[in-house]
Amino acid sequence: MRITPGKQKGMKAVSDSRGVIAAAAMDQRGSLKSAIAKERGVDKSAVTPQMLEEFKIAVTRVLTPHASAILLDPEYGLPAARARSSNAGLLLAYENSGYDNTRPGRLPDLLDIWSVRRLVGAGADCIKILLYYTPFDSHEINDIKHAWVERIGAECTASDVPFFLECVGYEEGKDEKTIEFARKKPEVVTKSMEEFSKPQYGVDVLKVEVPVNMAYVAGTKACKGESAYTRDEAKKYFRSAAAVAKKPFIYLSAGVSNDVFNETLELAAEADTNFSGVLCGRATWKEGIPVYAKQGVKALEDWLNDQGVKNINNVNARLKAAKPWFSFYGASSAAALAD
Repeated sequence: MRITPGKQKGMKAVSDSRGVIAAAAMDQRGSLKSAIAKERGVDKSAVTPQMLEEFKIAVTRVLTPHASAILLDPEYGLPAARARSSNAGLLLAYENSGYDNTRPGRLPDLLDIWSVRRLVGAGADCIKILLYYTPFDSHEINDIKHAWVERIGAECTASDVPFFLECVGYEEGKDEKTIEFARKKPEVVTKSMEEFSKPQYGVDVLKVEVPVNMAYVAGTKACKGESAYTRDEAKKYFRSAAAVAKKPFIYLSAGVSNDVFNETLELAAEADTNFSGVLCGRATWKEGIPVYAKQGVKALEDWLNDQGVKNINNVNARLKAAKPWFSFYGASSAAALAD
């Protein structure tokens, strides 16, 4: 394995001194707007772009001293990018918020006025896209998605910048929080990791869900009732998913609480998976949304400086088990992979 100078530089920018990716995520747009509106008791249209920018700036300013990088969006996040700590690299999202709900398949779209070249020009060290994906969709739907990812990979290669692909599993017309989907999730995650490890996609880092739903892992604090897997079965699924990855991978928090994500990372460590870190968003700051909605930005900053910092440090403590991204290729440093 060899890595080009630009990709090496980008990966180094978003990793800590160990080569582990301890990144915060603040690229939410539509979901953040809806959450603020709900807590304020107003229509979504009453949440202004300035409010989203203000929220993102506060989260970024307070949390990035404790992170190796921050993931933001170019629509509302560029002022926050300028407010980040000097130790934190910058990932920028390239996809539109949400997906096409006028036809089946949760088909993605890119931001109209952005390209990889433009995102790099805006300061991005790495490019990230989100893709809703299931191996159980029709060939016609997944062919569209495969080609879409190939195009973005080619853009990132041309601009010599790392490409982070975030895969989120789903089932058309179903609730992904049910025990029925929990039973399918290991295969959805594993096959997605296997697919996008293929070289034609040009992916540098897979940002993935864990292959189980912790709410259905027997014996965990997150499990409050019926279970879909024992703890040993869950660890087996972690190992099976990790085994098919041909690219470094990091875990996303998927909107769970800080306590649940910490327990998730502990289980990953028990399973001895070779994950290279996290890109963690709502598990660190989502409880600050009602604070901001009801009391304003100063109260949010106070909450972040207290509970938000505790949350991100809780996650960081679980990253002792993470492996440097370059060790995935058997290298002792990023420089050892240089072209």
